Amino acid sequence: MARAPLADLNRTHRRHGIRRRAARVLSRRRDHSRRPGAAVELAPEPDRRLRALGLVAVVLLGAWLGLLVVGNVRVPVGPMNTTMALRPSLSGGTKINISPLGALELDSHVAPVRLDVNVDQLDPARSQALVDHPERLSGLQDEVVHDVEDGTLDLAVRSLVAVVSGATALGLVVYRRPRRALAAGGLALALLGACGATAYATWNPKSVLEPKFSGLLSSAPSVVGNARSIVTEFDVYQKELARLVTNVTKLYDVTSTLPAYAPDPTTIRVLHVSDIHLNPASWKIIASLVEQYKVNVIVDSGDTMDHGTSAENGFLDPIEDLGAPYVWVRGNHDSTTTQRYMERLRNVHVLDGGRAETVAGLRFAGIGDPQFTPDRSAVPGGDAAERMAGVRLASALRDQRAGGTPVDIAVAHEPAAARETDGTVPMVLAGHLHHEDMEIMKYGTRLRLEGSTGGSGLRAVEGKYPDPIQASVLYFDRDSHRLQAWDEIRLGGLGQTTAEVSRHLPKENRPGAAPGPTGTAPAPSAPSSSGP
Repeated sequence: MARAPLADLNRTHRRHGIRRRAARVLSRRRDHSRRPGAAVELAPEPDRRLRALGLVAVVLLGAWLGLLVVGNVRVPVGPMNTTMALRPSLSGGTKINISPLGALELDSHVAPVRLDVNVDQLDPARSQALVDHPERLSGLQDEVVHDVEDGTLDLAVRSLVAVVSGATALGLVVYRRPRRALAAGGLALALLGACGATAYATWNPKSVLEPKFSGLLSSAPSVVGNARSIVTEFDVYQKELARLVTNVTKLYDVTSTLPAYAPDPTTIRVLHVSDIHLNPASWKIIASLVEQYKVNVIVDSGDTMDHGTSAENGFLDPIEDLGAPYVWVRGNHDSTTTQRYMERLRNVHVLDGGRAETVAGLRFAGIGDPQFTPDRSAVPGGDAAERMAGVRLASALRDQRAGGTPVDIAVAHEPAAARETDGTVPMVLAGHLHHEDMEIMKYGTRLRLEGSTGGSGLRAVEGKYPDPIQASVLYFDRDSHRLQAWDEIRLGGLGQTTAEVSRHLPKENRPGAAPGPTGTAPAPSAPSSSGP
């Protein structure tokens, strides 16, 4: 009977011993953690990262809200009332909204903020003063420059206050601690300073020479302006911006009518079209472009038809009434039947076999596509046939130059044929690929590929999205025949109504650049073999 209490006592001692040993182990661990070389606990790290990400999110959201609420500045620019604002953007740049005509986009800088300039309305009193005294238009540019400078300074100050105030206010709402809110405001100030420094470092004052216009196509020539005058009269960004505002002012006159486009008389304007593919809407678009841009000559680099049958010939009849001479070469969807019909049309110049003609002051030479593949199933000659046609065209171009009548523009349908003319002509036009591109080849010849002016015709419905309708206006100097600039025109495809016009300048025509050989006839010693 005495053994039971003794066993209970032993179990109690063992339990107390275990507890004492556990307490000593925990004590040693605590002592070890307090030593200088002890391991640091990693658990709080994710919390710190999350807090940092949360602070950045609060700063960005607060700064954006601040810009939206109080970051706008109403500025009178000449006779126009405008609103300037900074907006978050991944690509930066400047956007000038000219409602209802459209918008101009300039690649003025690369930074996570974009400058928006909204043209709200014309001031009736100031507009009437310009109408009554048109001589004041000559001084409008200086007035606009001064207004833009004042507006930009005011916008910078207001944006600074808006960003810091927005981030601080949102930080106070989220954290409810003044210190954290002030930290958010300080970080917003630092971010805005970094954005400003980036914009300043990447500032491109020449971006106004190559604006992108989207909106009403009829407004594009008047808004973008003359290629020649922009090239020769460029000074600084603000003055060019003033010219754009001056153009918009003329569009927004008190009679609400669009003035006639007055092209620079020193330029020859060439409308390049291609791959119409039996789309009847193309003729209306081409006629509109001829009228709006005062085009001197139209060049069609082929595939006007789809199957080249005689039943399709009536489709070509509107060419006679487009309002400008029509230079044409045969594409792989155009048959010799199509070519014979084109040769009988009034005001049409069919080029083949390297034959050259002078039209609207420029000398053209071209060659028809050696292949006829309307069903896209047979390729009788392939690229070899195309290259051979290009070689024949290059030989004809050298003969023209040797005879003292150098060609300004060569025309072929397939790019493989066009590339064979490198070094024998300043510029060659082609199509076929249904996308536009501009390239200077190895020996100095500029190759221009045009997209489909017919939106790829009946093939517009084959893909998920319709192909765009594309064309180009090329500006040539009337004396030297050098390319001055070109406008890429892009219209929304089937069922769409968008329109974009992008201005481009050759490098040698940009301010500060020394004129290069591009655009002039190559020297007789230039290689005449195929391009790269």
